[in-house]
Amino acid sequence: MASSTWSRRRMRRAVRRGLTDFEVRLRSSRPGIGFVARITATVLTEPPYPAASEELAAAVRGVLRKAAADVAVACDPADLATARDVVGEHLRAKRSLSTDPPVEFRALLALDLPPDDQAAVAALLSAQRQQAVTDILRQQAAEAVASELANPVALLVRWVEQDDADWSKLSTVLSDANKVAEAFARYRPEHERTVEHQALEVLREFLASFPEPSQKRMLYTLLAAGMESAQRPQHALKAQALLNGHASSVLAGDA
Repeated sequence: MASSTWSRRRMRRAVRRGLTDFEVRLRSSRPGIGFVARITATVLTEPPYPAASEELAAAVRGVLRKAAADVAVACDPADLATARDVVGEHLRAKRSLSTDPPVEFRALLALDLPPDDQAAVAALLSAQRQQAVTDILRQQAAEAVASELANPVALLVRWVEQDDADWSKLSTVLSDANKVAEAFARYRPEHERTVEHQALEVLREFLASFPEPSQKRMLYTLLAAGMESAQRPQHALKAQALLNGHASSVLAGDA
């Protein structure tokens, strides 16, 4: 009896030695950058085991290495904390060898980046930040130019500032400037492509479809009345001011 108990303890210790703090290199979601993990497994099944200690430990190591590799390959090395959580949680699950009888086990791991891979991640993040800044500056410049060129006057100023501006072509330039400005005016930055901005564009086109002064006065009157009915008196006052300004400009033109 004592001999049998001692044999089981010795077998358990031999298996534990083979499953304590063994290393595995794991690929990450970034080609060429990987993790290094140190895994310690715990066999839950009591001896005797259906195989020799060395053979059993090797089989458990193989299962755990594959399990860690299957999950780590989807993890971003730039987010090491999340990778540790994901791979660690995966290895904590209970597993078993398809032996007879089955041998159950689970594992813990310490996940890190080797020095060379740490340097590679730092270089990658630096390049990403630099590219992000470049993209933002280019986008801002494009939006600024588009906003400026949506104004025919700005286009005309650019033409006038040319050293070789031919004033005999001014009428053609004015016509082209209006066409170009109209095209740029339809441009909207991504953050302005909302339902509200689309509605504003529809409203602008609707108002422009009534060119006669009397029609415009009617529309502004209806707009102010609608805002008043919707209990938006401040907006109604602004619409009324637009109506008054429009009427004043018409009267000045008639004079």
